[in-house]
Amino acid sequence: MNDTASPRQQPIVFLGKRQQGGGYGKQPGRSDDFLTLVEPGTPCGELMRRYWHPVGISAKVTSDPAKVRILGEDLILFRDGKGRAGLLHEHCAHRGSSLYYGKVEDDGIRCCYHGWLFAVDGACVEQPCEPGGGQHRDKCRQPWYPVEERYGLVFAYMGPLDAMPPLPHYDVLEELGPDEELQQEDKSFYIGGGTTAENPVAPYSWLQNFENVMDPFHVVILHSRFSGVQFRQQMAVMPNVEWELCDHGVMYRSVRKTESGVLTRITQTLLPNVRIVPSIELTPGKGREVAWLVPVDSHHHRSFGVARVPKNEEPLYSRRSRMATHEGKTWWEMSEQEHKQFPDDYEAQSSQGSIPAHSDEHLATSDKGVVMLRRLLTRQIRAIQEGAVPEGTGPESQRVIVRAGNYFE
Repeated sequence: MNDTASPRQQPIVFLGKRQQGGGYGKQPGRSDDFLTLVEPGTPCGELMRRYWHPVGISAKVTSDPAKVRILGEDLILFRDGKGRAGLLHEHCAHRGSSLYYGKVEDDGIRCCYHGWLFAVDGACVEQPCEPGGGQHRDKCRQPWYPVEERYGLVFAYMGPLDAMPPLPHYDVLEELGPDEELQQEDKSFYIGGGTTAENPVAPYSWLQNFENVMDPFHVVILHSRFSGVQFRQQMAVMPNVEWELCDHGVMYRSVRKTESGVLTRITQTLLPNVRIVPSIELTPGKGREVAWLVPVDSHHHRSFGVARVPKNEEPLYSRRSRMATHEGKTWWEMSEQEHKQFPDDYEAQSSQGSIPAHSDEHLATSDKGVVMLRRLLTRQIRAIQEGAVPEGTGPESQRVIVRAGNYFE
């Protein structure tokens, strides 16, 4: 009898961490649920609910009820007959019909099923099928969230009312000159594409987009060497980068030595999801726009932005989209093969999955800003769990001084 085992009978020897590079035996990757999940009761969801988030553009909030999904909650956004914006849970507190089919009146929104009327603060104003219009209507309140309007956006606070912070002011968006105005945008991407005006939702986690802001090196590879120079030629130069904590966020300075001199770009992120990126057109001086990466749920997000621009100028966001396209085509006009040959932020980030497998990452020195951002978020979540107040929610945070910008020597 031949004692030599056949190849199929040979024992399988696993080498430490698959040293031979094979994929057999790899365990499924795991995402960092602590930082990515945002539904009610999740750690990061509790953090997000301690801050204000834009939920719509003021000019588009009308008496026609609109569905809004934010932080995993389905809500209805509308403006009553007296001009007040309201944000209520979608399903009527009476028997659950959607207020999307409701009728807006002077004093609120009326459910289509039995006519219960709810004010913008959720108070039940009328129950027409009940004696006396609802003698106990004060005992029923539609779940609601406070809203404020600023910079042409409607902001909502979805956390505990006794912890509600002031809605911040941003210095670059205030005290406009006579020839200036603010432009608002509701879009998943300012550069590239991925969504449409009818569906402004990006199909992956807000955190992927947020971390991208603290990753200056992808500008040199993705936006310059890989897909051609999508911005300005100076941006293709490999920078020297320093990251640091700033106020309630993380920022970096990237310094590039170019033929025209030294360019220093400062980019900021602020808790929990604010990004301030200086002009990719390399306009000198302080950045003039602020954007919020708002989680729709754990696997989707939206991006709201406000930019300070000269009046009657072409919208900033349409100018940007042209800078990042191939052969003059918009992102939506490019073929699948062109997207494959000339990927942009959308392709790079969405291809990570709706939530990346963080356990499979191999972070390097160039990822220092990403690590700092994750640690900052983690500290704030821990603070809430310990009963403390997270950074950026106190009175001292009411006015934000923007430091981001392009500075030339």
